Amino acid sequence: MDLGLTGKIALVTGSSRGIGRGIALALAAEGCDVMLTGRDEKALGDVVAAVGKLGRTAKYETLDLREANAPAALVAAAKRAFGRIDILVNNAGTTRRGDFLELTDADWADGYALKFFAHVRLARAAWPSLVESKGSLVTIGGTSGRVPIAAFTIGSSVNAAAAAFAKALADRGKTDGVQVNTIHPSYVETERLWRRIKADMERTGQDEAAVREWHRRDIGVTRFGTPEDIGGLVAFMVSRRGRWLHGATIDMDGGEVKGM
Repeated sequence: MDLGLTGKIALVTGSSRGIGRGIALALAAEGCDVMLTGRDEKALGDVVAAVGKLGRTAKYETLDLREANAPAALVAAAKRAFGRIDILVNNAGTTRRGDFLELTDADWADGYALKFFAHVRLARAAWPSLVESKGSLVTIGGTSGRVPIAAFTIGSSVNAAAAAFAKALADRGKTDGVQVNTIHPSYVETERLWRRIKADMERTGQDEAAVREWHRRDIGVTRFGTPEDIGGLVAFMVSRRGRWLHGATIDMDGGEVKGM
């Protein structure tokens, strides 16, 4: 299936590893050139090399998107490198888990700085280019925005807020010609998931297989996802074949979310 993405320019945040890396490589495989960002220069270099093997070009910037001026600087760098932006994927951001009564104001501020305000600033900075190219914006949230839990009060709140922001922006996108959608992944095979599994192995004394099966059964999924799963959905979503998807929030979760 030709998705019609050859020659498109994609800016993918948090793209040094995990879901962001999977999205960047999926878009490159469909013909996009990619602007990457993260704070691990070596990992970003590895992604650049992987994109090159797919016959496409990738550039990167090592920026901390919590800083107020960094999103605009990243958009400017992408436009210098490639001339325009056709696709923006707001993926960067992790938040601290823990007992609500022990989480500090600084923990909350940090969570919103990277996974909400950075998305807002990136959308604002990239919007004129997306309008010009009649492009697409995708927000990567998380199923905790649909199924809030006590152990993840920050992440649950941030993911819900990010999805609400994208939904509101999609209303403007109908007028400006910019497609806007959100994806809520469940557990995905990333370093972050491995750290949780390893911590539970140390805490319980159980082996990896047992801990993985406990998590799978606990959240009620068919299996854990992969970065390639999310990347494939993003590629379809922003393609000409997925263009009618607009203002949608899609749970890519292996069956975790039980609500309609």
